[in-house]
Amino acid sequence: LHGRAFIPLLSSFACAVPGVMAARTIENRADRLATIMIAPLMTCSARLPVYTLLIAAFVPDRPLLGGLVGLPGLVMFALYAAGILSALAVAFVLKGTVFKGAREPLLMELPAYRLPNPRDIALGLFERAKVFLARAGTTIFALMIVMWFLASFPGAPEGATEPAIQYSIAGMIGHALEPLLAPIGFTWQIAVALVPGIAAREVAVGVLGTIYALSESGDALQSSLAGALAASWSLPTALSLLAWYVFAPQCVATLSVVKRETNGWFWPAVMFAYMITLAYGASFITYRVASALL
Repeated sequence: LHGRAFIPLLSSFACAVPGVMAARTIENRADRLATIMIAPLMTCSARLPVYTLLIAAFVPDRPLLGGLVGLPGLVMFALYAAGILSALAVAFVLKGTVFKGAREPLLMELPAYRLPNPRDIALGLFERAKVFLARAGTTIFALMIVMWFLASFPGAPEGATEPAIQYSIAGMIGHALEPLLAPIGFTWQIAVALVPGIAAREVAVGVLGTIYALSESGDALQSSLAGALAASWSLPTALSLLAWYVFAPQCVATLSVVKRETNGWFWPAVMFAYMITLAYGASFITYRVASALL
């Protein structure tokens, strides 16, 4: 990758949307596209609620290496490392096939060091915030309305004993997807959580709380939900879901920004296809290996 890819990829650890937009600084089109295509593989902050929930539910707090590191921390580190290494592997394949050609040197230009002007900083932040809101904010807002509708309508019938979301359109989609996701160990509850999670990954935690009829919020919800998941899911299922979240393109806002940055739906479609393939393959292998060993 070109040296200028470093800042967009670093930004993607917070959110892939500004990371994709930051790739504009790369002049070469092939290098810019390669950077955009792997930016969502960085472990963004939206994955952390799901990671911490599953780690708290299934990974015992066991010290390793003489107490220098705990097993939960090691698992979290492994998830970050998996995203980084897979991104480098995908970039290697892309630069050797689709974007094959003369390689740009790994060079980062250092700017002239001067004291910053507060006015220039304020204007720069304002312009970037405006661009971000104009390009992504409207899309995110519209998608959240759509996902709220899918998860809320139709309502539960009279005398219903299951959570209302099971009777909604999102619940119906979850049940329809269950046979497709069964080979990787996913239940219909996970499938339901993945539907509104398309708008934002972290929404899956709240949806799982709704499915398991938990009334808490915040840290209390996460603690209660961890116990409920530990009682109803197997360890291979939890590991499979962790592998899924490392790779899956569970963020439509990112895809919409890629569409804007590449002026078409071709590259977002390619991104979605290769990431969903990686996610399914990684989850399948994880589930089958974990089931055989555990």
